[in-house]
Amino acid sequence: MKTSGNGIDSLHLFGKQRRRDAAAGAPARVKPVSRARAVAGILSVALILTLTLSACSLPWDRGTANQGQPRDEYMALPTTQMQITKNAQLAGTQLNIYTWEGMFPQDILDKFEKDYDIRINYVNFDYGEVMLSRLQTVNGGEYDLIIVDDYILEMVIEAGLAKKLDRAKMPNFGNIDPMYQGQFYDPADEYTVPYGAGVQTIVYDPEEVGIEITGYKDLWDPSLKDRVGVIGNYRVINGMALKVLGKSYNTNDLGDIRAAGEKLIELAPNIRLIKDDQLDEDLLSGEVNAAVMYTSQVFISVLEKPELKVVFPEEGIGFGVMAGFIPVNAPNPDAAYLFLDYILNEQVAAGCFLELGYYSTNRAANKYFADDVRDLLILPEGFNVNMEMIQNIDAESDSEHDIVWTRFKTAAGQN
Repeated sequence: MKTSGNGIDSLHLFGKQRRRDAAAGAPARVKPVSRARAVAGILSVALILTLTLSACSLPWDRGTANQGQPRDEYMALPTTQMQITKNAQLAGTQLNIYTWEGMFPQDILDKFEKDYDIRINYVNFDYGEVMLSRLQTVNGGEYDLIIVDDYILEMVIEAGLAKKLDRAKMPNFGNIDPMYQGQFYDPADEYTVPYGAGVQTIVYDPEEVGIEITGYKDLWDPSLKDRVGVIGNYRVINGMALKVLGKSYNTNDLGDIRAAGEKLIELAPNIRLIKDDQLDEDLLSGEVNAAVMYTSQVFISVLEKPELKVVFPEEGIGFGVMAGFIPVNAPNPDAAYLFLDYILNEQVAAGCFLELGYYSTNRAANKYFADDVRDLLILPEGFNVNMEMIQNIDAESDSEHDIVWTRFKTAAGQN
């Protein structure tokens, strides 16, 4: 029997700060409000959407950078008459979206409603497990589109609660970056559409840290005593110790998990904070000098302080995806297809990723990102060579992780 361990993010990466990050998608007992909080954090950083963008007529500019086509002017444009006519039969219907708070810029939702005369009923959940329980209760009905983390998607598909996709209804499906397809939860890409990714990264301030950090092992350096912050995602942080020991994030070997626990006890003196919310603010203020953070927090931090160093740990990178699916008994699946194709549009997708702060899963959107943000929104070539997704593990192993995590927090004085 598989268990999620209670939701990672809950991603998220990834989880709005885990905001949907899983490392954007690993199972953990983290409230996905991270997703909403990260969005709130991003919205509070006005420069994110006022960065100088390329001359590619990017619509998401607030009016300062791309003078040729300011955001408001673009948003006032109607969808092509062909699109409106083609979907006229959906006019006056309702699209029921079920996901974390703040997953889409509000004006993107508003434009969809205006252009297609479809009302969006946006319903939020905090934990992926809550969503899964609700979806089981309504037998895969009630909602038209759900976006959730990868490990939950695996359980949804195994339970027969997701509809097989008709790609002919999503002409923009080809915009998806192949790096994010064929994952463990949907190997043939029959049920899901990726909507953002997260990775487990270290961020540190080189002005305050006297060593070069290249991997997780460096966080154990004595010079970092009482200077390190980590997110409160037990599978990510326990997994960090597993990777230092050369083991898999997803091991079911209880001895390996216990050994990782002992390794974490050695790290405890260096830990100043274990928290999910606003860890980026603690790094920026100097409360901590190095941190393991959610992808959206990394995005916010580096935009505000570009001299920070971002590290993909050399021991191996945890990686996760959040994706959308149509429930098997969705009341209005055609509206869901229309919306999925809408957010797969390269310009719409660019606007979403700039606001969310997650890695772009839409290859066609990448050309719209300015140099200032490209490295924060596009994973480098070859990234997936040394990569492992955090997946569901058996119940006994998950319980052992819980014991290890509790001991670590106590040793670090963070209970």
